[in-house]
Amino acid sequence: MNNSVGNTGRVLWAGLRALLVLTVICGVLYPLAVTGIAQAVFPGRANGSEVKEDGRVVGSELIGQTYNLPLKEGEETSAPDLKWFQPRPSNGLGANSVNTQYKLILSGATNRSGDNPDLIQWVKDAKAAVVKDNSVPGHTVKPSDVPADAVTSSGSGLDPHISPEYAKIQVHRVAEQNHLAVAQVDKLVADHTDGRILGFVGEPRVNVLQLNIALKGLTRG
Repeated sequence: MNNSVGNTGRVLWAGLRALLVLTVICGVLYPLAVTGIAQAVFPGRANGSEVKEDGRVVGSELIGQTYNLPLKEGEETSAPDLKWFQPRPSNGLGANSVNTQYKLILSGATNRSGDNPDLIQWVKDAKAAVVKDNSVPGHTVKPSDVPADAVTSSGSGLDPHISPEYAKIQVHRVAEQNHLAVAQVDKLVADHTDGRILGFVGEPRVNVLQLNIALKGLTRG
């Protein structure tokens, strides 16, 4: 009996020591080492790829955000502020989700199939809005010119990038709203268009936050 109790005690004590050692190694030393290396080698990425303007954080390169007018009484969703470049639609998990407007509680795609009536109507409404918002005197946007990313949300619903085609459609409207020359705004888009990674991975893209920060600087000048 005593031997059985003693053996049990030794096994429990060995297990407890193993737990303590592994907790220190895996729960303290390893996270500290990984965090230290990340801060030393990739501090920007380790801290969430923060974007700063005038010394304060205004967003992340990895997470999209909206550029809307203040919500008016009686409105369920704010109207877009047309002086800024607009991101992709942010349906997230759908109309009944808490993530309808880039709220970071949940994120995801709409999960609607290509023949879903709701999705088809969303795309039609979004295309009509893109054509209407970006058609200015002397420049009319054709429905056939509207790229897919202008009317559909991404898989995450929080895509920070748009295609160069979608950015260029917005150039005339942004120029008019900010009293700038079209050539100035067009050059701004060209300067902020990133090519394919390593020359062949992915597609060319424009980070909307970085583009709007540059636009703000242009309007100040």
